[in-house]
Amino acid sequence: MSDEDHENHDEHEEHEQPPREEFAHDPIGHADVRGGMSVGELVDQYGEAGIGADDLNRAVDIYAEMLGDDVTNFFGLAGAMVPTGMRKVVADLIRDGHIDVLVTTGANLTHDAIEAIGGKHHHGRTHGEGTMREHDEQLRDEGVDRIYNVYLPQEHFALFEDHLRSEVFSEVEETVTIQRLTEELGRANAEVNEREGIDEGAGIAAAAYENDVPIYCPAIQDSVLGLQAWMYSQTTDFELDALGDMTPLTDRAFDAEQSGAMVVGGGVPKNFVLQTMLVAPDSYDYAVQLTMDDEQTGGLSGATLEEARSWGKIEKAGRNASVYADATITLPLVVAAARERIGE
Repeated sequence: MSDEDHENHDEHEEHEQPPREEFAHDPIGHADVRGGMSVGELVDQYGEAGIGADDLNRAVDIYAEMLGDDVTNFFGLAGAMVPTGMRKVVADLIRDGHIDVLVTTGANLTHDAIEAIGGKHHHGRTHGEGTMREHDEQLRDEGVDRIYNVYLPQEHFALFEDHLRSEVFSEVEETVTIQRLTEELGRANAEVNEREGIDEGAGIAAAAYENDVPIYCPAIQDSVLGLQAWMYSQTTDFELDALGDMTPLTDRAFDAEQSGAMVVGGGVPKNFVLQTMLVAPDSYDYAVQLTMDDEQTGGLSGATLEEARSWGKIEKAGRNASVYADATITLPLVVAAARERIGE
């Protein structure tokens, strides 16, 4: 070998790949999908792939761990999850002991009660044959409200108002916490559902009432339920004590040996669930987020769970995963696959 060859060889040795600390030899596989697979088997195949498929598989791993007996589970439910058909998924989680604290919107509680007392949501269209405006003007003339591709006849809100006034408001004290009101709503939903022989199940609030699971609704005013409570307060001594919910909620966070947060959607329920750990000695050990919101705007709905770690809401060593997709698709998948992994 010539001197020049030796020099080239030495130069090559000097430029060899340095040790890789981040990289691990973990090749992407190719999902094997076939008829007859269980949901759990399908999600296992997601784990062979990348991007959102791998994220969903990791979310299932974490959520399955969260469902252990020694984990206190906080569940945040935002978005139109009840009118779009996710009601039974959440109610069953409550009945099976997989939700210890529920934080949701007044809207979800409104739609939950409507179904409990005999109302129904219906399949619709996002637009008609004409323009979107013409479509929605026609729905308004027909007395139908639209939630994307779901329709709700407006007479169900009159049914809901009567339910609140005859079955709920009249049974509570003059000044109550929001959690106390949601508890009474759950009781009334369950009783009317059984008394009237409603085909649809009694739902989320009823399941929470029957299983001693508190429901917190920190933005209750932003809903038909809140509007009805306000109107009732105009002619009675009825009042809602919002701050009264803070002590029992933070006590649950303070006393939890291990804690997990399942956050569906963003908004107030997401932040309310996560902020409970700011006054607790520890932070969440597990967190899963199902969302379509982006982080770039700096809003709380799109804030990543990694960002929550900087606030002390999630443990430094805590396990977390976010799945960026429509929650009406991802929630049933995550729940079904996690149940399969724990043998339910």
